[in-house]
Amino acid sequence: MQEIQTIITPVDFSDNAEMIAESAAYTAGKFGAELHLVFVVQNFEDYSGFFVPPVNLPNLEEELLKSAQQRMDEFIADKKEKYLEAGATAVYSKVLTGDVSEEILNYSETISCNLIVMGTHGYKGLERIMFGSVADKVVKNACCPVMTINPYRQICEEAKKA
Repeated sequence: MQEIQTIITPVDFSDNAEMIAESAAYTAGKFGAELHLVFVVQNFEDYSGFFVPPVNLPNLEEELLKSAQQRMDEFIADKKEKYLEAGATAVYSKVLTGDVSEEILNYSETISCNLIVMGTHGYKGLERIMFGSVADKVVKNACCPVMTINPYRQICEEAKKA
């Protein structure tokens, strides 16, 4: 097995994103690895048959990328020191655009990633069929190990104790 030197963690700025990123930073600390936080702006071309955007599509995508970068900068500014204290050797952030799972996989190959740490939303049944699973696609197609974290597991454990 390859030595783990580079870890990617996709973030979606949901309520669970911080917990997943902290887990990834802790994992990076255990391996002495660098941590790359990635956010992917979904490509609007995927939805072109469903709606007509009210504004010029390139301008809208540019605004979304700018907003996503600002959100990523805010997310990492608040937590970078905490991630470094957890042992990550370096912390980087990247905003990408396109299909979420494909971009995560492409970026992991570009930087020769050794581990992907990501959350699952825990969709089941119809929701899973409708929305798919980014984590599932990444697990099936990654060229490196993928560690998934169910952010709802802790909630389930706490409910059992109550």
